[in-house]
Amino acid sequence: MHSKVVIIGSGPAGHTAAVYLARANLNPVLFEGFMANGFAAGGQLTTTTDVENYPGFPAGIMGPELMDKFREQSIRFGTQVITETVSKIDLSARPFRYWRESQETDEPETAEPETADTIIIATGASAKRLGLKGEDIYWQSGISACAVCDGAVPIFRKKPLAVIGGGDSAAEEATYLTKYGSHVYVLVRRSELRASKIMAKRLMNNPKITILWNTVATECQGDGDLLNNLRIKNLLTGEEGDLPVSGLFYAIGHEPATALVRSQLHTDEDGYIVTVPGTTQTSVKGVFAAGDVQDKRYRQAITSAGSGCMAALEVERLLAEEEEGMDSEPAN
Repeated sequence: MHSKVVIIGSGPAGHTAAVYLARANLNPVLFEGFMANGFAAGGQLTTTTDVENYPGFPAGIMGPELMDKFREQSIRFGTQVITETVSKIDLSARPFRYWRESQETDEPETAEPETADTIIIATGASAKRLGLKGEDIYWQSGISACAVCDGAVPIFRKKPLAVIGGGDSAAEEATYLTKYGSHVYVLVRRSELRASKIMAKRLMNNPKITILWNTVATECQGDGDLLNNLRIKNLLTGEEGDLPVSGLFYAIGHEPATALVRSQLHTDEDGYIVTVPGTTQTSVKGVFAAGDVQDKRYRQAITSAGSGCMAALEVERLLAEEEEGMDSEPAN
């Protein structure tokens, strides 16, 4: 199968790109993956409960429901959605070649690749976890990796909260959470912060924040429905105790899903795809990156959707320019 454009990824970025490209009659093909990067089709939002900050839903909407609507809209305009994972890709020449996971055999070189004139990488990123006891039980039921996304949710309002991390992200998240929580505890496994001086000063001077130095969480506890306590340990003294909190926020970084292309595209030291500033163009012409896979700062559904729109418009422009160039070439 040859396509003008293939989208890899099924979050807000991928589906927004698909809607724009389908309406432009470019017949996009979207690979939504099968538990790719550990997520069901739809990406990180499928693991989220109430989404209250996405425009157009004044009463809020559940994450999986929002992604179902994205998918329905893509299909409505003609996007071909394929529930398979792209396992291999060759960006060395156009048309680009790619292989599905189902094509893998003992000798993958014998599998026939499919091709695309352009590709949009929208594979997202996932929050790093600690694997604490009880973490899986209370993930999105008191445990989150995004204060901006979830901090205002009713279960956290006027309640004690905890943040794990010692960098700028942890400082920003903890400061943000003071708007909603009664108090915020920051668990730092060392005796100093990695955050910049200005962020560290802001953190330490906030009366609603307490920093617990040389401290780690060892277990997440609750009533079976919601988190209500952390077991914590001081790494210097070995002393263990309880920290009653209703929310735990991880600020220990994210892992972009770029293993598929990391050796072929320019990425930064954390593995995020580097794009030309102000665009979604990657280091390879015809390959675009949208959403969290290239955004280590905002990581919001709305910004991902916006970059998906950008990628679609840039694909459309590139294909139109190349088509015009071919039309203007003199016949032999």
